[in-house]
Amino acid sequence: MRRNIVAGNWKMNKTLQEGATLAKELKTALTGKTVNCDVIICSPFIHLTAIHETVKDSQVKLGAQNCADKVSGAYTGEVSAAMVASTGAQYVIIGHSERRAYYGETNAILKEKVRLALDNQLIPIFCIGEVLEEREAGKQNEVVNKQISESLFDLSAEDFGKIVLAYEPVWAIGTGKTATAAQAQEMHAFIRQTVAGKYGTAVAAETSILYGGSANAGNAKELFSNPDVDGGLIGGASLKVETFLPIAEAF
Repeated sequence: MRRNIVAGNWKMNKTLQEGATLAKELKTALTGKTVNCDVIICSPFIHLTAIHETVKDSQVKLGAQNCADKVSGAYTGEVSAAMVASTGAQYVIIGHSERRAYYGETNAILKEKVRLALDNQLIPIFCIGEVLEEREAGKQNEVVNKQISESLFDLSAEDFGKIVLAYEPVWAIGTGKTATAAQAQEMHAFIRQTVAGKYGTAVAAETSILYGGSANAGNAKELFSNPDVDGGLIGGASLKVETFLPIAEAF
């Protein structure tokens, strides 16, 4: 079922103690409050077990920011999908633009990560999007189509139906620039059309597509009012309850 989702990506921020405090504050702020979306925290690996204990009986859901493309073995420093799942996390971000850019994650690597996440009953939040040069060259549709098709289109319709997509205009992350609501809707509609071309309109209609480009309390309502924008993958604004909660309340 297509869901409205607001997911906070803490990135490499917050000590274990700070993260536990923030999770508790968010849980408390949501107590007795009705929001028209799923609220997810995607924390660093070391926080997952502690935060799960904090939020497990609340509206807040938990996700990791990455997982390995291997099942297990001699891969020092890596964290497997099975390890993530064992913490109680339900979601995992895969293919974030920072992972693609800084750590060389290719569509082929991300295809393996998605498969392993699904094998371990995790819901992938799969990130796609173009950099500034690609946008300026008018290649954004080509880039996004390639990212989706090479990493996801070997999945069965049933498995694809478990995926959450997150469109990141990479040129709008941490730059102060934001795609207009019209630009976001245009790309989200293209993504849904791309999914429909492979899996049919029914699967496409049920796929949640989040916007991941510097969404904040000031622009969330306008962004989320678009028919194909089903929520946001939120970076910096997710690090404080007072800036994150208003985004969830924008629905």
